[in-house]
Amino acid sequence: MAARSPEPGGGEVTLRPMTAADVPTVAAIERQSYPAAQAWSEGIFRDCLRVGYLCRVLEVDGVLAGYGILSVAAGEAHLLNVCASPAFRGRGIGRLLVEHFLDLADRYKAHTVYLEVRPSNTVARALYESLGFRRVGVRKSYYPAAPGEVREDALQLARDIA
Repeated sequence: MAARSPEPGGGEVTLRPMTAADVPTVAAIERQSYPAAQAWSEGIFRDCLRVGYLCRVLEVDGVLAGYGILSVAAGEAHLLNVCASPAFRGRGIGRLLVEHFLDLADRYKAHTVYLEVRPSNTVARALYESLGFRRVGVRKSYYPAAPGEVREDALQLARDIA
């Protein structure tokens, strides 16, 4: 899929399947975005590709600006990871990715999309809420933490696919 960026003068946006060649760049963005104890490794991204999860990257003018991973099974979808490169944040990249994954979930006949988000991630929470996600639970001590740090809970969110 190619389209113009939602931001004026933002360049051409392309959403495409992630390939093994994308993994080093995706993992580098992941490391820039999360503390070491929380960032996914290249191996995790490769495993997601290997098992057939819906792994997508978003490029702006050919530069990898974001990525996401969706698992679909038994009528349910789980948005496992969505991330915009720090250099591209605030430009609607996250919204485009989540909207794309909602469309994919519908295409793959999922009835509901689930995700986890940190209570402290107010930007992501606002995005998800604006897209119709609602809180359905809490996973206690869900997120990894560095030694000596407290593990943060995750809010479980869900959105029905109409």
